[in-house]
Amino acid sequence: MKLRFLGKNSTPGDSPTLYASDQDSYVIQGWKIYSNELLMQLDLPEGETAIEVPTELFEHLMKDGLQSGLVKKFTAPIMIVTEQGTCVLQGPEMNDPEALSQMHMPDYETCIEVPKSSITALLEEDRGPDHPGPA
Repeated sequence: MKLRFLGKNSTPGDSPTLYASDQDSYVIQGWKIYSNELLMQLDLPEGETAIEVPTELFEHLMKDGLQSGLVKKFTAPIMIVTEQGTCVLQGPEMNDPEALSQMHMPDYETCIEVPKSSITALLEEDRGPDHPGPA
């Protein structure tokens, strides 16, 4: 799998990063979840993991041709929004050796792969059943 770097939100020692893949997916690198309080709120099937990233990371989606990177719906793969303004995402843990070789990942981070459609759906207004989107 080939990755294309879209951007990162870095502070010293932290580096949540967003990539577009050649597999119609996004690879999202974020902080591993160690908090039992957060982990107990998740139902993690085998092969999936959870990461935490700042919501601003999605602003880099504009570099993939999207009009906005503003998250408007907090639904799966976003599972939790924290009081600190970060979000917890859940998805299949990335294990592709070619993709991992293209990344710099500290021990306290990991990454997930999520279909592009799941991420782009987060950017759409939730119009509700009484307000369907354009046909």
